[in-house]
Amino acid sequence: MITKDMTIGEILRMKPEAAEVLMGMGMGCLGCPSAQVETLEEACKVHGHDVEEILAQLNK
Repeated sequence: MITKDMTIGEILRMKPEAAEVLMGMGMGCLGCPSAQVETLEEACKVHGHDVEEILAQLNK
């Protein structure tokens, strides 16, 4: 299960197809160094998205 405390890098290693969901939400910097330390919750704040909405999509 993906949680809001996981880094973007962890999420992509666990579930590579999550890239499509994240890119669709405007999170295009999935390969940048910050993706290895930025949590999903932090990324959602930066991009103005509801973390719970993205979690629901990622955990389908």
